[in-house]
Amino acid sequence: MNLRALAAKTLFDVLEKGVSLSVALPEQQKCLANAKDKALLAELCYGVMRTLPQLEKRVSDCLAKPFKGKQRMIHQLLIVGCYQLYFTRIPSHAAISETAEACRQLKFEGMVKVVNGVLRNIQRQQTPLSTDTETLSYNTPAWLIKRLKTAYPENWQHIITQSHERPPMWLRNNRRAQSRADYLSALEAAGIEAHAGPSADAILLDHPKDVATLPRFLEGAASVQDGAAQWAATLLNPQANELVLDACAAPGGKSCHLLELEPSIRLVAVDFDAKRLERVQQNLDRLSLNAELIHGDAANIETWWHGEQFDRILLDAPCSATGVIRRHPDIKWLRKNHDIDELAALQRQILDHCWQWLKPGGTLLYATCSILPQENRDQINAFLARTPNAKLDTLAQQSSPADIGWQITPGQNNMDGFYYARLIKMTD
Repeated sequence: MNLRALAAKTLFDVLEKGVSLSVALPEQQKCLANAKDKALLAELCYGVMRTLPQLEKRVSDCLAKPFKGKQRMIHQLLIVGCYQLYFTRIPSHAAISETAEACRQLKFEGMVKVVNGVLRNIQRQQTPLSTDTETLSYNTPAWLIKRLKTAYPENWQHIITQSHERPPMWLRNNRRAQSRADYLSALEAAGIEAHAGPSADAILLDHPKDVATLPRFLEGAASVQDGAAQWAATLLNPQANELVLDACAAPGGKSCHLLELEPSIRLVAVDFDAKRLERVQQNLDRLSLNAELIHGDAANIETWWHGEQFDRILLDAPCSATGVIRRHPDIKWLRKNHDIDELAALQRQILDHCWQWLKPGGTLLYATCSILPQENRDQINAFLARTPNAKLDTLAQQSSPADIGWQITPGQNNMDGFYYARLIKMTD
């Protein structure tokens, strides 16, 4: 099928049905055999998600009335065409003709002339994309801009700008396979430019690469994991023979890192989503690691665990994912303002419940890929206020000892936005 038609179907699934881009895109990429075509399809879909309000405004200004129902597919197709005209080097005539042909393939034969006419109008007029409102100017929903202004009055614009950058590719060296220095040497020998990151196993590639081109990747020499996420295992700091819970484990990068750091731990990895738990097993298998995988609810541990309390718990809590918008730009359009209160309530429930399953003297690391205080600093502050036997353990990475945890903002040291707070359960 025509690549633009696949892009329109992907965007329809995301924007009309609420499917995440990371699920919708691979489904359509299956229809393409060529790697370059798959890459172009991803570029179109990710690009549209980054600049959606401006594209929506430009297309809507050219229509007498909006499309409804199934015809919203044509609207998404026009958005794809508009993106090509403004943001790619694809020749205008090719972008317009291929997008019009996609309309035919999508079984909207009668609308081909409309698609062709609208895109030719846009090309002929060459009107700059609108920046009349903050949403248009920053390609970010108003509710999120408002929250970021409140949380980061000094640098909210910088955070939004960083969230629109194309993300770098980070690797996590598998220290069980070789030292980081040796893997950097192997990368250099393969002609891949890279350098060491701030945490012990982190490697930042100068340019993203297909994992198939990375030295011994399929044999488990390294994994793809953002530099911010790699701090989780290091900050939890598992010790020999401990019983450790990864409470929301999928897709398993942090579980694997914990076992790479200390292979003797007994790791229990649980996730609410059985499908995503399969990804955890795949990652473990590639790295030749073992963990006890359980399909269950971290807010209801007694329904699936009948053993002793845990020495350490990693709680990578469900969150708004506002720190990883540069990797998942569809988050801006799938998340709603009311989701934040609901997520904060869920985080509170899981945190309180996991605490009951932590041994006295044990450590719980609370983590999110959010940059909103309600899910992070405020959440931990409230937990400490209601939990007499909880003590906040100051992290060396915090900019100030007075901070509640460590907030990483998008782009900081080339990392995603992330939050960590380490809690110690005091003994009587």
